[in-house]
Amino acid sequence: MMLPSRPLTAALLALAFVLPVAAQSPLRPPERPPEPPQELKRPTGRADLDRLFTLLQHAPDRDTAKLVEARIWGQWFSSGSDTADLLMARARAAMDDNDTEVALQLLDALVTVVPDYVEAWNRRATVNYMRKDYGSALHDVAETLAREPRHFGALVGLGLILEDIGQEKQALEAFRQALAINPYLERVPDLIKQLAPKVEGREI
Repeated sequence: MMLPSRPLTAALLALAFVLPVAAQSPLRPPERPPEPPQELKRPTGRADLDRLFTLLQHAPDRDTAKLVEARIWGQWFSSGSDTADLLMARARAAMDDNDTEVALQLLDALVTVVPDYVEAWNRRATVNYMRKDYGSALHDVAETLAREPRHFGALVGLGLILEDIGQEKQALEAFRQALAINPYLERVPDLIKQLAPKVEGREI
């Protein structure tokens, strides 16, 4: 299983500090990073999460992989606190309504009160990406991956951010790392197929 490389992580942290707060994309409006399924399985603990990633790597088909993926998302979304889970549900509802201001306020509170809540950081990265606040989004992705290096959703989000700001080589690396962790990710093979000739075709 591939985890985020040191060069990619270093580049991510460096970009988070040098990007302006609301850098504008020269390419296209932001896409949303991967969303979890509507129905999430109840998590059973860290050991179960490790086992699920092993199952995901060796899933025999897409349907099996999606069932395993849903259980992984269930782990990530469970904070261990009913209050935090309620705030997350409200933040997700605000995101669905494109109310990024309310979503950001809720997620700011979550990462302050429950700083080890992995998905709170990832959701805040998504909200900041939607707002084109790429510096803050990169910071939140770094916080997510520091807590869960296997977070394929965060890696795809990282790739989208890096592509938007013109860091295409690093974006391609992020997409490939996400696909190595979750071989059945939707859209990611197409993103790699589109980006690889642009990046590798320029190299001598």
